[in-house]
Amino acid sequence: MERQDDETQLERKNGESSTNERYPVSFAIFMLARAHRGLAAQMLREIGLFAGQEIMLMQLWDQDGQSQQSLGRLIGLDHSTVAKSVKRMEEAGLVTRTRSPQDKRVTLVSLTDSGRELEAKVNDIWNRLERITAERLTEKERRLLVSLSYKIAAAIDEANSNSVSEE
Repeated sequence: MERQDDETQLERKNGESSTNERYPVSFAIFMLARAHRGLAAQMLREIGLFAGQEIMLMQLWDQDGQSQQSLGRLIGLDHSTVAKSVKRMEEAGLVTRTRSPQDKRVTLVSLTDSGRELEAKVNDIWNRLERITAERLTEKERRLLVSLSYKIAAAIDEANSNSVSEE
């Protein structure tokens, strides 16, 4: 047993960490998310967007004039993250923020002409991203990946909800 511990320590010193062996699912998700987000960010930079902004724009293209709160809820982001991203998009001239006439506490987010003009470019980027991401998968593997991803996300969301309610 002592010899095995020594070998493990040596592997770690040589940079051959077995993180991917000890936590294969979490490490695979980490690597996939890092690679996907990196490629998306690179592609989006070509049109002046930061990764994540395109998701908010997609939501607004589906239904313009949403509240910041509903945007966050739809894509699973907290209020401060949404507010910062919306502010950045407003400064870039892609959206405007106004107070709701019905409830002045609510901030509505609406597309500008510049924001609407990005729709075709963003859709092109996401089509390319989808093709690159899934090009080595069979149709059955694609469906399984999507199904398992939603299943894992639901388990993580539930664990997050439980940990928040326990605090």
